[in-house]
Order: sequence, then C-alpha cells, then structure tokens
Amino acid sequence: MNQSYNSVLLDNAIAELSKLPGIGHKTALRLALHLLRKDPEVAYALGNSVIEMRKGISYCPVCHNISESGVCSICSDNHRDHEVVCVVENIKDVITIERTHEHSGVYHVLGGLISPLDGISPSDLEIDSLVKRVEQDKISEVILALSPTMEGDTTNFYIYRKLSHLPVKVSVLARGISIGNELEYTDELTLGRSILNRTPFAK
Repeated sequence: MNQSYNSVLLDNAIAELSKLPGIGHKTALRLALHLLRKDPEVAYALGNSVIEMRKGISYCPVCHNISESGVCSICSDNHRDHEVVCVVENIKDVITIERTHEHSGVYHVLGGLISPLDGISPSDLEIDSLVKRVEQDKISEVILALSPTMEGDTTNFYIYRKLSHLPVKVSVLARGISIGNELEYTDELTLGRSILNRTPFAK
C-alpha cells in the first residue's frame, strides 16, 4: 500500500506496527507519531524490551508456558501441586487463572482449540504431550479450563476420550462462566469460583 508521507522510515514503522493484532493503519500511524514526539530514549526502551523479550523467552518443555530458563517457574516450583494439571488454551489463560490465586497446581498449554473450520486439528495442539504427561507423571486430576465455546467443548470431549483409559480424574470449570465467553474476559471472582467449584467431566 503506497503512503503519502515524505518519510520512508515512518512508512516502514507504520507497516511493522500494522502487523500487530488489533492494530490497524490509523492506530499504527498514531503510535508511530507518538513515539516521534517522545524523547528518543522512549523508543529505544520499547525497541530494546521487545528484542530482549524475543531473545530471552522460550517455551517450557513440560507445560508449554513461557519461560526464561528451560522449565518454567511454575513447573519448577516445589510448592505447587504437581498432581493437578490445569489445561488451558493459551498463555493468556495461564496469566488470567494465576490472578485468581485459586489454582495451586500446574498447567498445560494446548496452543489453541480444535476448530475444523479454521483448519486446526488435534495434531496441531499439545494434546499428545498432555496424554504422555499423564501417563508418565503422577497426575491425579486434569482440570479442563477451556472457554465454554463450541470449540472449547469439542476440545474438552476429545481430551476426555484420550484420557479415558487412564486412572485420572477429569473435571471442568463450573458453569459460572457464560456460554460463548472467552476465558480471558471473565472476571477474576467468577473464574476463581468456577475453579473451586469444578465438576467431573460429563459426556
């Protein structure tokens, strides 16, 4: 898309900012001009923090949460209950649930939900690694903390079937969360109560 600005550098910055989710061309222009108005140190700090984040953060080989040094801080915490695994769609859900302070176990990040319409199949997610984890570790309960959407329910059922041959309790969040809502938009009190009042998975 050709721009009408007199600066190739500005055009390049707008083009890169526009690649971020939820950032359109007008917002990217506003952000770029905002950074130009600020002291250079503001832009340098932003750029360096993004570069350092990208270089320093990887994914935990156990739960697939973000980590700065191999196994993540949650999986390496001896005070957590490693027999209770909370299965979530993405890293944002880990952050959301952690804010409730109601889950003392560990996590397993799937990296998405089963959605044939979007071309996402079970093999695209970290489901096999979850089954392997339950088989090898002393897991007593798997909490399916997925959004109560069609895709979330489909994924819940698929995981339940994959774990049905194992001696592990499979539970789901209590339905205090409205049907169709994304987990990250649920208030912390409701989400916390849904974790505490979780129920056995029912087909």
